[in-house]
Amino acid sequence: MLDNLGAQNLSPAELRSAIRKGDYNRPTPGLASGYAQANLVILPKDLAFDFLLFCQRNPKPCPVLDVTEVGDPEPKFAAPGADLRTDLPRYRVYEYGQMVAEVTNITDYWRDDLVAFLLGCSFTFEEALLNAGVPVRHIEEGKNVPMFITGISCRQAGPFHGPLVVSMRPIPAHLVIRAVQVTSRYPAVHGAPVHIGQPELIGIKDLNRPDFGDAVTIYPGEVPVFWACGVTPQAVAMAAKPELMITHAPGHMFITDLRDQDLAVI
Repeated sequence: MLDNLGAQNLSPAELRSAIRKGDYNRPTPGLASGYAQANLVILPKDLAFDFLLFCQRNPKPCPVLDVTEVGDPEPKFAAPGADLRTDLPRYRVYEYGQMVAEVTNITDYWRDDLVAFLLGCSFTFEEALLNAGVPVRHIEEGKNVPMFITGISCRQAGPFHGPLVVSMRPIPAHLVIRAVQVTSRYPAVHGAPVHIGQPELIGIKDLNRPDFGDAVTIYPGEVPVFWACGVTPQAVAMAAKPELMITHAPGHMFITDLRDQDLAVI
């Protein structure tokens, strides 16, 4: 079984192969440096258009990187040859809004009417933050990023509605503007923060009790900064209660072949 250190030197294809073989099943922050990571949402074809419309109306939490053909688990644009049934470390299966399973592959759940969406992930811009001298605490502490359900409602599309989920990174006060500048260059992976400081203003009561992921240390002089998060569809699944939705487990992303810099804007 690979640990994080052993996985850090692998290419995206090598990582996906290790995951497929069961050699890696941990969260993926800090892996595949230089390559984009992605959130996963899988739905029946009958719901796919409404979800695509939901993404179009909510581009901050749901920036679309790739959509598969009906019944085809291969993301031909983001990672040709990959298999979305096996190539993520961990998945969650929702039925009528209830999580019924967390598994390491979804071969037994796959159907010929399913469509998979890959959505941009903020793990992608973390290398750019580090290169700019901005610390990324959950990587420093070997944890999953903390994620919170907010009191902000997404724009509805068909049956899809629910709250915005955000990821939080504590940033030294003098580097907050730099963090905004760096991440603004990556609109395809959530872009600039949606909120800075005062978590109670967006419905977050306790930064030490995230809804997903792990709590991280916030040092004196640091400001909590919040980015829209691709776990939002999981909160939407619980609110909209579709017959079936399959997602990544929070923090256990799909590693694409897309380069970070190819997703950046000048």
